[in-house]
Amino acid sequence: MNRRTDQLNLTRGPPSTAFNPILPTLMLTTFLAGVPTIATAQNVQADGGAAARAGAIEHIAKMQRLFPEVSTEKQPTPPVIPELRIDLDPGGAIGSFQPSGPTITAKNAFFQDLGTNGRTCFTCHLPDSAWSFSAQHARDRFEANPNDPLFRLIDGATCPSDDVSTLSAKQRAYSLLLTKGLIRIGLPMPASPREFQIIAVDDPYGCNTDPMTGLTGSATGTVSVYRRPLPTANLGFLNTIMWDGREPSLFSQAVDATKNHAEGTIPTTLQQQQIVSFEGCTEAADPVLCADIPAGAGVFTAQIFDDAGEYLFGSGANGGPISLSKQLSKFFIGINDPLGQNPTGAPFTSEIFTLFSNWGSLHGHDKKTERRQAIARGEQLFNTTKINITSVAGLNDALHQSSIDGSCGTCHDSFNVGNHSVKAPLNIGVADAGKNSPPALDIAGLPVFTIWCTSGPLAGKVYEVTDPGRALITGQCADIGKVKGPILRGLAARAPYFHNGSATTLRDVVEFYNQRFEIGFTEQQKADLVAFLSSL
Repeated sequence: MNRRTDQLNLTRGPPSTAFNPILPTLMLTTFLAGVPTIATAQNVQADGGAAARAGAIEHIAKMQRLFPEVSTEKQPTPPVIPELRIDLDPGGAIGSFQPSGPTITAKNAFFQDLGTNGRTCFTCHLPDSAWSFSAQHARDRFEANPNDPLFRLIDGATCPSDDVSTLSAKQRAYSLLLTKGLIRIGLPMPASPREFQIIAVDDPYGCNTDPMTGLTGSATGTVSVYRRPLPTANLGFLNTIMWDGREPSLFSQAVDATKNHAEGTIPTTLQQQQIVSFEGCTEAADPVLCADIPAGAGVFTAQIFDDAGEYLFGSGANGGPISLSKQLSKFFIGINDPLGQNPTGAPFTSEIFTLFSNWGSLHGHDKKTERRQAIARGEQLFNTTKINITSVAGLNDALHQSSIDGSCGTCHDSFNVGNHSVKAPLNIGVADAGKNSPPALDIAGLPVFTIWCTSGPLAGKVYEVTDPGRALITGQCADIGKVKGPILRGLAARAPYFHNGSATTLRDVVEFYNQRFEIGFTEQQKADLVAFLSSL
């Protein structure tokens, strides 16, 4: 397919295993912190995206028939994922901890080839990238082997019809994967009673504008959006699965991922259980579904070492994955919810993170001490900065308040984890395009959809977005651009950020919030916040 800008007008009514001398010391020191016992909490998550999931699977099957994979090289896998694994990352080192002990990969379907294109779950979910993958990781893998299983037409390319006959063609085809770490997701237009039509698309790749691969009209066909893969760790803290919440459980997610990303068939019940046992089940949200998952199962990931601040646990600090795993026994759906959904009735507090508060009293001017002081200041800023929240769909409109006196914790309320403790898809403007393009973010290269609301409370309104978000699941205009807020641990290992990879660095994330909500951070405060976020 020729590379061009297509405009559709539809107005018709493997991780590095190289030895580094710091790793054995980190392993020994970390184990001295001890191993916790895991408990669970309870609640239930319902399924709201059956039609979207079925349509996505149908789309994948069609693309397989029309555009079969050129390469099927297999995914290499280490024989064992140890109880504690530490990998270097751009900020220092990321840790992975399994309370129930090591995993023999040959005995767990997460690491097995269940499809037809050489992929496993491990292809896109790696420990050195906090069980996701970074854009830099994708570039390194492409340079090492352009036929690596990560690079597959079905979702790694901007469109399954892309030309991959030469190295330069492959670079173009996998450009969003290489620059923003994005995977293509093909979702059907919602069925009636849908409240909107897509009346125009500016698509640099032509995937949405070609009726064979994309939309066939303003209300029919497939919408291709490009999203970052979420980590397959720390999942016990989840209440919503996938950016748009379309999956009802981790079991269904394992099935759909195998059928779509691995181009396989339905994994067996045992294979599904193995996958979820490795990832960790959403016991707080799905107590019944998780009943057969062994206690203490799952993997936790968090930054464990900072290049300047050194160890992020001990000396009064509680960073790292072992400490994080101890939080799960305290978690329940609605914990610290600011809008009255905490089942205990306890009041909301904006003091979300308490990992590094003791470092605020450190004295000294050496490199390590100054970095730790900065991390502590950043944590304090996260907890105490007042934010005038405006124009956030799912919050201001839902509460009928044009302005809300909030904080970072208003949307990131789970203690020492940072996601929202209840289902709360929001649109903070990351998906906006055109005249409302988000400040400090790079949305270049993403398709832009012009969406016209034809019915419902927002009838007549027109949106320009790079991703319709949860609206593709519900069909409601109120959900345009809405996605969930992700867990905030292991950030340093998995750039870029936001669902569309539009923030290249954590500094870009901070700058976006600073400009979007007119916070007025000083340069020092921005640096302190980045230091803190990098330590999570």
